[in-house]
Amino acid sequence: MICTLCGSKLISKMDEFYFNCNLCKAIVKDEKYYLTADKEKAEYEIHNNDVNDIRYQNFTMPITNYVVEKFLPKHKGLDFGSGTGPVISSMLKKKGYDIAQYDPFFAPNKNVLHYKYDYIVSCEVFEHFYKPNIEIDRLTALLKNNGALLIMTMLYNGQIDFKTWRYRKDATHVFIYRKETIEYIANKKKLTIDMLTDRFIALRKTS
Repeated sequence: MICTLCGSKLISKMDEFYFNCNLCKAIVKDEKYYLTADKEKAEYEIHNNDVNDIRYQNFTMPITNYVVEKFLPKHKGLDFGSGTGPVISSMLKKKGYDIAQYDPFFAPNKNVLHYKYDYIVSCEVFEHFYKPNIEIDRLTALLKNNGALLIMTMLYNGQIDFKTWRYRKDATHVFIYRKETIEYIANKKKLTIDMLTDRFIALRKTS
């Protein structure tokens, strides 16, 4: 199997299910354990997130706070992978922001993928990418110059017990990032890292 981000041959393994990429430092699920589309959708439907849930709103605050601080309501945004409960879109729309939604299962309107955006938000989505290299290229192509790609995904580090980690246990998680993976992406895709924490990443398109 090759790494679905950098294309290098995957040799070393974290465990039975995941490879460890020596080049981009990603953790890549063995493709023989990928779910079918129907099973994947069924898993998402179990976690039917309520947009009015205060805990869920608080969880997504790094993204909503960044948008409110850096952009105006007139700027156009896209919630990519908005899911069953598009809380970020809901919160921003209440503040008057113009944000569209796309999700391959729950908001499959591909017309929104024909526009350019000032910012794209993607919360708990990147770890589900079967082809992260292609998906990231698609998202950066949708950004205007100096636009922001705002990502929430948990990054792995050596202090985490991988075997018991909830991200590893989620059957829909096929690609897990380290900080080094984000740095690799930024370098290869000509993006500037504006913010990088263990669960929130802000990348700017500068060319």
